Amino acid sequence: MTALCIAITQSAYAQEDRGFKVYQFPANMIPRIDGKADDWATFPKEYIVGTDQLRDDSGRYPKADSNNLDVKVRVAWVAGLNRLYFLYEAYDNYWDFALPGLHHDTFEIVVDGDLSGGPLTAELHPNQDLPLMERYFSSHGVHAQNYHIFMPAEGKDWALAWGSQPWIKRLPYANIAYSYDFRPGQPGKLTAEFWITPFDYARAEGPARAVESVLTEGKKIGLTWAVIDYDDERDESKKGFWNLSKNHKMYGNSSLGTVFTLLPLAERYRPKLAAQWSFQVTDMARRQVTFTDESRGPIKRWHWDFGDGTTSTEKSPVHRYKDAGKYIVVLNVEGPAGKARMAKVWDVAVR
Repeated sequence: MTALCIAITQSAYAQEDRGFKVYQFPANMIPRIDGKADDWATFPKEYIVGTDQLRDDSGRYPKADSNNLDVKVRVAWVAGLNRLYFLYEAYDNYWDFALPGLHHDTFEIVVDGDLSGGPLTAELHPNQDLPLMERYFSSHGVHAQNYHIFMPAEGKDWALAWGSQPWIKRLPYANIAYSYDFRPGQPGKLTAEFWITPFDYARAEGPARAVESVLTEGKKIGLTWAVIDYDDERDESKKGFWNLSKNHKMYGNSSLGTVFTLLPLAERYRPKLAAQWSFQVTDMARRQVTFTDESRGPIKRWHWDFGDGTTSTEKSPVHRYKDAGKYIVVLNVEGPAGKARMAKVWDVAVR
């Protein structure tokens, strides 16, 4: 019975995978954070998440009306950087951002980089016997993060990092730029361009012990959001809560969110043939180094020069150096698309 209850609980709280994607930009096309959309011109339309994919949890608006609110969100990543890039474009018939508090048009993001799930807030902590502030510091935003991003922010910080670690919204962990020409109460279009860093572990004491979520091709992450749309500076009843998740409390429990998959680089950006490799010293006492081929494209032949007068034609050889030193190691590959070389100068060093 216990196992059955656990299985039911996990199923009820599992993040929902509806096929959302995080597009990969090549390293030479990293978006500039300038509030402009031109860097995103190559972003495939099929990965845009629009208002039509959201639902209003308040029940006031049975379906989206683009004359009232029209939002388009693009999410991207760059291999080697543990950052999620966003382009947020929205038309609103009434922009509400004059007040200093939470009554403010908002893009609320919840990110769970390792799909560990669980509560974000003290109020949803599983042990309610703990003092409130102890629950707050031990769980709120530690394993998954919630960002209240103010659209736009004037006279206030750009986001409420809803937890005990406001440092996550500052450089070098986040950055944002806006573009708009309306005033509070007016209609208009806003563009916000920003990036955030997801963390598997982040606490109030700062980044010293924090653990960034490592982003890799094919990885699935928890990512969901809601658009909070105020249409009157004084009347809270006109607020809409447009949620990507089917669960209203996704804002406080990352297990109630949605799943996005990190895409590989599009084929048009991949070279037909490229030599690449990595290494690891697997036995320091014997000066043993394991080399791993990471080349792209169909390859028929490999030729390694270990820099000590010896070579190998294996794909991923293991080599023992006789003498201590720093070595220039070269990998040459050959295939139907031609030849390629990758040399690394003094990366391989043994004692």
